[in-house]
Amino acid sequence: MKKQIILTAVGLVFATMTSYAGDIDAQGLWDKHCKKCHGDTGAADTKLGEKLEIGDYTKAETLADVSDEELFADTKNGVDGTKMPSFEKKLSDDEINALVAHIRAMAK
Repeated sequence: MKKQIILTAVGLVFATMTSYAGDIDAQGLWDKHCKKCHGDTGAADTKLGEKLEIGDYTKAETLADVSDEELFADTKNGVDGTKMPSFEKKLSDDEINALVAHIRAMAK
């Protein structure tokens, strides 16, 4: 009985976490934090994107050699030697993970 209660509690915690992560508006986060440089669609077709020579996320080859963990770290910590800022204090890990999934979905 004790094992069933523990398993049920763990399942409820996991279900709550999954539901929360699924409720994150990745497009809204993109529009607020990323669009200025990376563009509406991730093509980096903005003045800043072109000036900074940001990669086009709508092309699968742009991210072919970049892992989700790297995208997460770059978003959270920023990228040294570039204008990419850290979002560690602005976004939760769940929000960053939602953005990583959003970036992956942009590639054609």
